[in-house]
Amino acid sequence: MKNWISFPRSSGKHSRQAHCDLPKDTFEREFGREGFFGPVTHLYHAHPPTGWVKWEGELRPRAFDFSKEKRATSTPWSAASVMHNHAMRFRVWKTSGKMDHLVCNADGDELLFVHAGSGELFCDFGHLSFREGDYIMLPRCTRWRVECSGKAVFLLIEATNDGYRLPDKGLVGPNAIFDPAMLDVPQIDAAYKDQQSEKPWSIVMKRGEKFSTQTYPFNPLDVVGWKGDNVPVRINWRDIRPLMSHRYHLPPSAHTTFLANRFVVCTFCPRPIESDPGALKVPFYHSNNDYDEIIFYHMGEFFSRDNIHPGMVTYHPVGFPHGPHPKAFKTGEKFARKETDEVAVMIDTRDAVIIDKDATAAEWKGYVDSWKEKK
Repeated sequence: MKNWISFPRSSGKHSRQAHCDLPKDTFEREFGREGFFGPVTHLYHAHPPTGWVKWEGELRPRAFDFSKEKRATSTPWSAASVMHNHAMRFRVWKTSGKMDHLVCNADGDELLFVHAGSGELFCDFGHLSFREGDYIMLPRCTRWRVECSGKAVFLLIEATNDGYRLPDKGLVGPNAIFDPAMLDVPQIDAAYKDQQSEKPWSIVMKRGEKFSTQTYPFNPLDVVGWKGDNVPVRINWRDIRPLMSHRYHLPPSAHTTFLANRFVVCTFCPRPIESDPGALKVPFYHSNNDYDEIIFYHMGEFFSRDNIHPGMVTYHPVGFPHGPHPKAFKTGEKFARKETDEVAVMIDTRDAVIIDKDATAAEWKGYVDSWKEKK
């Protein structure tokens, strides 16, 4: 058990309630541990914590534009690789049509998020339809393929050597955010039975960076029934009912959708903006001192960012202060917007990530300077 020094102390000008009623002409920065769950101090600055004028070195805020990615592949194993560490791998897969083979990830559970497109997914457990905005969690070693109705774009988030769980919802109870009854599972239905055949099929299995192909004289998706709780699940962001407080801006951890041992996946959904006059109306400046933060922007206008559009990815490494862009901060002060319309997927990971070559090729180099006030 961690014996944190947890009694609060204070010095100088400060707010008694975090994220509310800030002292005049100050900018609050949250200096916290354990990804918004641990001990925290709120620092009150005379200048915006993101007010740097020069940045040197590779450890910096970065942004990547995958909306311009043109390459489409017939297999997720050729997807554009964005970032990874020993606990997580994040890829963007553009594809179309029907896969002519099955795939199997032996490295960990795979979480698919459908950024664009629709179609059908077939796996060991049956058939699931998918559409834009769906999460589909596939347990480790599930054999699967998709048939897309036109072009489709998926995020692939691998829990390397690990499995996904639902977060503990604590005081708000197990039915908050989304009721587990909202999770759909594959069905042994007519569509699943119709794709079964005695024709040869191959499975391409991934283990580390190595691949093996198994060929059967029949379609191995020949299951006639199943029972159990180690099974794929599907939920759409539209089924998520985000926690809200009209008097206090909740931290990103309140929007956790799935978690693994070394990272979490959160979903930012449309919601009313805080209405209390003293409450912050945009995300607070913060230094997340234990986690690297990755955000994929799915749709809408991102109320804390400028010059970010759907299909982009931002990366904020551990430690440095980050938060709203100057224009967004001023909009929040004026309470100019009453609700958000953004949808985004966030990954907070305990371990430093490696930026992959496909991401470097799509990088917007000017992102580090995007917090500078325009004169």
